[in-house]
Amino acid sequence: MRRPIKRNRLKLAAESQRVANLALAVAQSASRIEDLDWQAKLDSLVTKSLKLHHQEMLEAATEHLFQTHPNGYEVLTETLESVSTCTHLEHEGKAYTSLLVAAPILAWTRFEIASGTIPAEALTILNTQLSAHLLAEQTRLRLLPTLYSIDQLPRNHVETYALLERHSQSMLKNTPAPAEAERAQTVPFLADIRYVLGVLLVPAGQPIFHWQTIDAPYDCAQAKSDALLQWQQQTEATIKRLLPGCGVELLLPEAYYTACREADIKIRPATIRSALFYLTQSLGKEADQFTVIIASFGEQENPGQIDEYRLSFCLRDAPEVIYGVVWPLYQAEDQVTAVNLDENEQLAGEIPAILQECGVTDIIQLEEIFAMEFCDDCGTPLFADRDSDLVHTEMPDDAPTPGATHFH
Repeated sequence: MRRPIKRNRLKLAAESQRVANLALAVAQSASRIEDLDWQAKLDSLVTKSLKLHHQEMLEAATEHLFQTHPNGYEVLTETLESVSTCTHLEHEGKAYTSLLVAAPILAWTRFEIASGTIPAEALTILNTQLSAHLLAEQTRLRLLPTLYSIDQLPRNHVETYALLERHSQSMLKNTPAPAEAERAQTVPFLADIRYVLGVLLVPAGQPIFHWQTIDAPYDCAQAKSDALLQWQQQTEATIKRLLPGCGVELLLPEAYYTACREADIKIRPATIRSALFYLTQSLGKEADQFTVIIASFGEQENPGQIDEYRLSFCLRDAPEVIYGVVWPLYQAEDQVTAVNLDENEQLAGEIPAILQECGVTDIIQLEEIFAMEFCDDCGTPLFADRDSDLVHTEMPDDAPTPGATHFH
């Protein structure tokens, strides 16, 4: 998902070095049989580290490979995601596989986007529809009774693995779901993601999802598309009751990190559209009365690398930045597809296209790459104004606070 946080380390600890070396061995293997052998060793060592809660050791190995061996970094990142969300267990002499999945919901509103406990009736409907349209026949499902915001998801691979293991063991023993720790307070946004999490359990070697059971010609993409359509049609009414006052889009429930990554990417256009809707409605202005400044931001440790774009919204006749939106970059090509110049040297790409579609005509891109600065007091991102100064956003005094109003 996001690039790892950079820390200065003079030397890797021995355990981190072993993990890094195994990831490199996978990346450098010359045959499938060699690849599988090295990968099994890496999986085993990562599993041990997750069980021992050695998150910092795993992060150190990841950061080292990010800076020195990009191919090894990709191998280790994929391994951490896979091992922390899929585990193999034994119970009463039988082998099982469990998988942590997420069903993302994109939501946008002028009001507060709900989170928290899912009522039992709604949980039953979601459980029934997920089992009917997405899961293979032998797959057992436990949906967690919480609608999570991103602030409330597991914060790292160790926490993700612990969540999966607790529920997997509980499902095998047919005991009640273990109580979860108190969740963090949700930060209000105009557009955000909510997640329904679930644990799937099957006998080892059996298919987990329905699309694994299709016949030739094995059109998995079509099978997933059909499953998503059924999921959307059968559960949208239930989701809208959980998120009153919100526009919603349901994404395909899939393996945890895959689903989260897809949601992260797809929420970006909604953040711009909801921001402009809020500003035009709250201030009584038309979209063409705003200027949007697109500024590039990156970590100082990697000069020239852009990690995100920050969009500053200003009234055309005033210098103040009144609102800001962050457009994070997750893949190498994101930087070019988000903002570029067409053959006439005019701004093009996803961000300008969305702004123009919404009615914004005055769009400025600054050439400088800014450091990833945040407010010392509240921790919110700082945004660039027309003079390339980084400032705190400040709405007019009489404007309602975005996302902080309850829907009734």
